[in-house]
Amino acid sequence: MTMRLPRVLADELVAHATTDLPNECCGMIGGRDGLAMTVHRAANTEASPFMYVMDPREQLRIMDAIDDAGDDLLAIYHSHTRSTAFPSRTDVELAFFSGTLYLIVSLATPDAPEIRAFHLRRDQPAELAITEEPVELV
Repeated sequence: MTMRLPRVLADELVAHATTDLPNECCGMIGGRDGLAMTVHRAANTEASPFMYVMDPREQLRIMDAIDDAGDDLLAIYHSHTRSTAFPSRTDVELAFFSGTLYLIVSLATPDAPEIRAFHLRRDQPAELAITEEPVELV
């Protein structure tokens, strides 16, 4: 499934990633039929440049807000501060929502941020665990 990401939301994701440097940022994206409509920032409770963790209560609050708006949880996002926008082994191991896209914002090249989306399946062998999905800026 192609994720259609309005440029204003892409800019918001990059701004969140930049603001949270040197640590990874994280949050959730709500929308319908593959079209992203809202970005919900969350705190990275790890405050780490190498991984992210969302507080379960904040995660539930965001999921309720997305549901209350009549939207679906389209993606969980986080940033990579120095590496490409490709899931790490830790990203795959911590991917508990198998039907949801995982979007990564890379600031490895600060003047050319990269946004990519993936289905992550932690219950699959390594060669089947990561499937990239297109992100279309609209």
